[in-house]
Amino acid sequence: MDPEIRHLRTICAIADTGSLSAAARRLGVSQPGLSAQLRRIERALGGQLFSRSRTGMRPTDLGERTVGRARPLLAELDALIGGLHRTDTADPLRIGTVHMECVGTMTNLIRTALGGMDLRMTIEPSALVLAHALEHGRLDLAVIGAMDDHDIILPPTVSQRTLIPRVPVFVAIGRHHRLATNDHIALSDLAEETWICPPGADDGSLASLRAACRKAGFEARIGYEAPSGGGRQLIAEGLAVRLVEPTALSIGGMVVKPLTEEPLRMRLSLAWRPGRLDEAQLGRVYRAVARAYSSHAESSQPFATWWASHPQVHPFW
Repeated sequence: MDPEIRHLRTICAIADTGSLSAAARRLGVSQPGLSAQLRRIERALGGQLFSRSRTGMRPTDLGERTVGRARPLLAELDALIGGLHRTDTADPLRIGTVHMECVGTMTNLIRTALGGMDLRMTIEPSALVLAHALEHGRLDLAVIGAMDDHDIILPPTVSQRTLIPRVPVFVAIGRHHRLATNDHIALSDLAEETWICPPGADDGSLASLRAACRKAGFEARIGYEAPSGGGRQLIAEGLAVRLVEPTALSIGGMVVKPLTEEPLRMRLSLAWRPGRLDEAQLGRVYRAVARAYSSHAESSQPFATWWASHPQVHPFW
């Protein structure tokens, strides 16, 4: 069997995500099917490409060499395909973003900053999905969020700039929850709660939650899955709690609270495919996103207090 383009994408996906299950979700295939395909690829290439450890899948020496040669080939192919399908700069600017309260403000400010350019906005909680869409030319730029203890590896064809280096992750509980009047909530006080799985869990948010809960002395019980922005009724009814980004609003029977000692943090960055926007336009987009986030941070309680006391994390715009 001669290696094909799809085989190279498989190898790179496993290297990027560090696990067969995450790579399978990224590629839209089953884990058993991906595992069988990897074995066929390894037979064709004459050696083991990945070793399994407690921390996940790690490339062997042969795997490192294969990934190192596959990446530029895939980048050139994606650039070729993207160029064939997109020749008109009047096409909508395709933007992806994690779910944040400032998405509407951000969209309006970007459109104004670019002189009324037509925009197509995609809200996607998974940083891996956003990075994959950038890599394969389905997005032009994206606002990517990731947990502070987890790296999102972007391909060489994608550039990025940090927006917010770190902010604390808050928790949403029901308005009638026994802890709803507290200014802060210790993670250990949520040991008996049922959690909604963090959206974009493949990016490390679920692993970060589990690790923080273990450090606090308990195992997180995941009982629900709901899209980003979903699950409010479950929370309002006292059936679940959920991690939220700190500008999230206390609405609909749900209150948002800081966690004591910031056991979980996240960061935001702006990533883009070079070529669609020039440097001046990218600068205006960056400032628009920074202004949108900052304006919501300044008006979102209880996050506004933390934001005002941490000017070192404010974006430069």
